[in-house]
Amino acid sequence: MNGDDPQRNARMRRVPPPGRPGDPPMRRGAPAAGDPQPPRIEPTQVLRRDGAPGPYPPPLAYSQVTPEPVPPRMPPPRKPPQARTHAPTQRPVPHHEGPPHAPTQRPARYGAGPPHAPTRQPRPYREGPPPPPPPPRGQRPPRAPRPRRKRHPFRWFLALLLVLVLAAVGAVVQLDRSLNRIPALANYADRVGNTPGTNWLLVGSDGRGGLSPEQEQELATGGEVGPERTDTIMLVHVSESGKTTLISLPRDSYVSIPGQGKDKLNAAFALGGPALLVQTVEIATGVRVDHYAQIGFGGFASVVDALGGIDVCVPKPIDDPLAGIDLQAGCQRLNGPQALGFVRSRATALADLDRMNNQRIFMAALLKKATSGATLANPFKLWPLATDTAKSLKVDNGDHIWDLARLGWALKGETVATAVPVGGFADTDSGNVLLWDKDKASRFFNALAKDQAVPEDLLTR
Repeated sequence: MNGDDPQRNARMRRVPPPGRPGDPPMRRGAPAAGDPQPPRIEPTQVLRRDGAPGPYPPPLAYSQVTPEPVPPRMPPPRKPPQARTHAPTQRPVPHHEGPPHAPTQRPARYGAGPPHAPTRQPRPYREGPPPPPPPPRGQRPPRAPRPRRKRHPFRWFLALLLVLVLAAVGAVVQLDRSLNRIPALANYADRVGNTPGTNWLLVGSDGRGGLSPEQEQELATGGEVGPERTDTIMLVHVSESGKTTLISLPRDSYVSIPGQGKDKLNAAFALGGPALLVQTVEIATGVRVDHYAQIGFGGFASVVDALGGIDVCVPKPIDDPLAGIDLQAGCQRLNGPQALGFVRSRATALADLDRMNNQRIFMAALLKKATSGATLANPFKLWPLATDTAKSLKVDNGDHIWDLARLGWALKGETVATAVPVGGFADTDSGNVLLWDKDKASRFFNALAKDQAVPEDLLTR
């Protein structure tokens, strides 16, 4: 304790500050000049409540001092409520299903307060009639049928159509890849310019590639005979606005072969292959060839067998051991080997002329059956036919399967089948050859080069 400060000593001893009853309370800080000075308290003295000095008692511990009671703290008086000038705020009360309950009372924070706004009472609970008892188990009405899912047949049709389209596209791509491509349409100096319409050169060769000895004997090919030759040469002109014209070019036609002089037409194929044959035909006819297709012995027979045979009306009986056939005149169905012998045989009165006529007859029958509805609607017949045809054909590097499809569609329509005008036969160093009628042949091929109909007097039926 500090003996010089009696007030501090008195607070620490829980003794009221010195003074007499009725004296003004002491103020903190330095006393004023006119204020009475409190008596000085010695360290050994202590002031009592009556102000008399006495002996200094020993200091009391803090736990021995009896605390003075603290008067309760009263809240400040509340202002009287003012008169309200607007309607009380209404708060929505959620509706509760069940018996009514007492409204919630808000307790006042500080005792009794002004009355609150009236609370919106909930709707009274109304008890309805009890639900009817369920019928006995045996008398229950049947359940209502569940609504069936609405079917969409049009969606299934679209899905099926999409699958078929994708399958067809994949099949076309596969067939196009299976074609054997060769450089047949080679450019050369002074080549014939583009002519209107589309021109195909179709060649049937005596190629025996891929044939076994048994197959060669069945097809009566005569074994290996040296370089590949051709027995069938046809020029197809697809007009832009008229009929399609199918022209047979005799293999013994006596023409000029570039670099070889004059010789038979099929000699160009034996000497220079497809490229030299195309060049020879373009020079002899004045018509530009746009597409090329070639088929061999084995491929020809497989295509016929894939169709199940071809129905042909044979105009005259043919008995040709070299071709392996013995056919009677009349309509009949020919299989692969028989059809091959029919288009190759020259054992008739007019030899090459009859053979060209037989080739045109067979070509018409083949296209008729290949493009019929029974063939196109039967995938088990159409797919083997397409695959065998694609594998057995040789085409130019720029040709595709859709070009062949357009050719087949053009030949399916109205077609004029004829042959080049013939002037006669002659014996030369190349053997017995066939001569073209120069005037008629010139008029014939000029009409084709201009995409015009061939005059009737030039057609050979």
